[in-house]
Amino acid sequence: MDKIYDIIIVGSGPAGLSTALHLKGLAPEFGLDTLILEKSRHPREKLCAGGILAEGERILAKLGLDLKEVPHVDVEKALFNYEGRGLVARFFNKKPIFRTVRRNEFDFWLVNKARERGVEIREEISVKKVESFEDYALVKTDQGDFRAKVLVGADGSNSIIRRAVEKDPRSHVGRALEIIASPKNKESESIASFDFLVLPKGISGYIWDFPAKIDGKAMRCWGIYDSNIVNREERSPLRQVLSDEMAAHGYSLDEYELKGHPIRWYEPTNTPAIPRIILAGDALGVDALLGEGISPALGYGKVAAQAILHAFEKNNFYFKGYKRRLLRSGLGGSLWRRTFIAKMFYSIKSAGLQRIIWQYFPWLSGAIGLIFVVGWEKKK
Repeated sequence: MDKIYDIIIVGSGPAGLSTALHLKGLAPEFGLDTLILEKSRHPREKLCAGGILAEGERILAKLGLDLKEVPHVDVEKALFNYEGRGLVARFFNKKPIFRTVRRNEFDFWLVNKARERGVEIREEISVKKVESFEDYALVKTDQGDFRAKVLVGADGSNSIIRRAVEKDPRSHVGRALEIIASPKNKESESIASFDFLVLPKGISGYIWDFPAKIDGKAMRCWGIYDSNIVNREERSPLRQVLSDEMAAHGYSLDEYELKGHPIRWYEPTNTPAIPRIILAGDALGVDALLGEGISPALGYGKVAAQAILHAFEKNNFYFKGYKRRLLRSGLGGSLWRRTFIAKMFYSIKSAGLQRIIWQYFPWLSGAIGLIFVVGWEKKK
């Protein structure tokens, strides 16, 4: 335990790997000694619908990485609807609306890219507890203790690091259930669907149906997301609502393995850092509106790396400006706007009002999305 690393990152998902890659790319002259600790071993399964929007691809491209190296599906059309009416999103220049990947393949690819650039990654090490001291952060694991001048918590929605940082007892946690199934309709292989029919059932979210590719075979990823952003006493069981909707499309939920996972959404009032320790990615919070996680996680890495480099430049590791830096970034602005929109939109549980919105004003949803939600990572 004599060695003190410059930086230890807990978690080798998109947020942790993006932080490490940005540190290498933004200031290679610093030569910061960086270590990533991962509790699993890649390639490892990760529940996720796998959508990556243009913002995520732009961040990867600026790092010199090409997402098309990873097995993926180009989503040419996205349907945002309620009871069959709504918005059809597409680009007429034939660019995909977004791409879907499988997280075991995407994360493994990103891990290998990080290793190629000299990032040290140790797998199958479980962090038990962390503490912040004047000169370093202490990381206690099942394989001994580690010390670092800066500790980054990028260990997901169930973050252990967050317990040392976040003092707010409110959870800000939603839930998602998902399954993988063979497609019933070959014509839908490039179409994704977001159906908000769950709102009158007390669920603050939607049912999704995304294309996926597993071992080269076309599949469908079905799931249901409840942000839990609006407290409601009467809420239909997620499993039953998903089962009913899948049955309407010719699927029997009982034939598939159903898996669930928490989704922590971003709340601007949360504490993102304490001296020597900062949070990034799902550990701090993702998009509350749609539960999008991969692109924001990649964006978190860029902001976290900038904050860390500033700390080393000033030799000041209190990170008092991290919240402000995040909120002023394109990512942070998009996240707090999505949280605000989610609180407003998901409070409308009336079936009649939802029908009016999606039948007569779907263009308004598209305009809000274009102006306030997407486009936070610029092309240059």
